Amino acid sequence: MGITGSAPVERKVTASSVAAFVASAGLLAVLTAVQENNGLVGGLPDAVEPVVLALVPTAVTFVSGWMARHTPRADADAAR
Repeated sequence: MGITGSAPVERKVTASSVAAFVASAGLLAVLTAVQENNGLVGGLPDAVEPVVLALVPTAVTFVSGWMARHTPRADADAAR
């Protein structure tokens, strides 16, 4: 079972990709808006801040991929 060029992109992949983009863009917008007021992550140690900020788009991507339905595939149905 390999990757084929004719297979459609699954809805899960599309949903996760869009969610990652929106979450990242939204997070950057929030960080830009609160640039002078570091109350958002000010209570965290400096080494932990980037990790916490990276978890936001990661969590959104995971949840959106988990919730999206699989794209039906004829080759998977034929294998059963």
